[in-house]
Amino acid sequence: MRHQFLLGLFLNLALFLNLALAANGAHAGATLDAVRAKGFVQCGVNQGLPGFSNADNKGVWRGLDVDVCRAVAAALFGDAAKVKYTPLSAKERLTALQSGEIDMLSRNTTWTLTRDAALGLNFAGVVYYDGQGFLVRKGMVKSARELDGAAVCVHTGTTSELNMADYFRKHDMKYTPVVFEKADEALHAYAAGRCDVVTTDRSQLYAQRIKLKDPEQHVVLGDVISKEPLAPVVRHGDDEWFDIVKWSLFAMINAEEMNISSDNVDTIKAKTEDPGVRRLLGLEGDKGKDLGLDNDWAYRIIKQVGNYSEIFERNLGSGSPLKMERGINALWNQGGILYAPPVR
Repeated sequence: MRHQFLLGLFLNLALFLNLALAANGAHAGATLDAVRAKGFVQCGVNQGLPGFSNADNKGVWRGLDVDVCRAVAAALFGDAAKVKYTPLSAKERLTALQSGEIDMLSRNTTWTLTRDAALGLNFAGVVYYDGQGFLVRKGMVKSARELDGAAVCVHTGTTSELNMADYFRKHDMKYTPVVFEKADEALHAYAAGRCDVVTTDRSQLYAQRIKLKDPEQHVVLGDVISKEPLAPVVRHGDDEWFDIVKWSLFAMINAEEMNISSDNVDTIKAKTEDPGVRRLLGLEGDKGKDLGLDNDWAYRIIKQVGNYSEIFERNLGSGSPLKMERGINALWNQGGILYAPPVR
């Protein structure tokens, strides 16, 4: 009987410890509390990718990914400037997030099963639908199917390495990988003639192309060999923080769909009777409180950062050196696939 009692006591103690650990794990992501306490968002970004995250000659960070960080700060603090940026290589980025060095990662990072499940990360909605392509010298080839035997520069620590291997294997083509730690190193090697082609996400190729001495002598091939949904990322374990990052992005997409911009948001807020618009701008309901925010959280994002169209155009589109088309990143009702859940 004594042995049975001790065994029962041991099992109950083990169950209690497991439940305690589970509870601690569920609350382990105290990111939101930590961000509020320090008064700013520590955001991991690219080391220098025009259009997405790049410091200008005055040290001011700009880009599509940067604007996602700014939107989160606007929602949480009412001030889009309350962000500090940590430039990270592809190899460093996920470790920096997992270790707690940064609060969120907004750095052209592809949403994959392994990163989502095995690495314990949450992807907070797609900010840009991309696909891998190839940058070559003008006139070299017309299609990626003509790259048999090519030397290919690639950035290590990215999905591009495996995609490249899969593509060449699938089409029974040979290639020589030339691998680099940093994207700029791969570009410099290509410019110096150490490889025939550079491969990475097509958006990145357009951004890298403008860094070359004579951009017009280089082209991004039309071939798209992968799906690359690029998304901001947070750690598992803090659902409140995850929701705020996710809905900060969704607010900008919904605002574009509702034709609300930084220029007209005040006029619309003063006059609108549209129930959907009123919910988004915090005039009806408690959607902000549902997120642990003030009810005008989305208004602050739109006023200070803009809707999705605004951040796309100034960073990637007609208002930028890249002059990229919206393509599939147009809204779902305008020929694209960009879509956000409703604020209801």
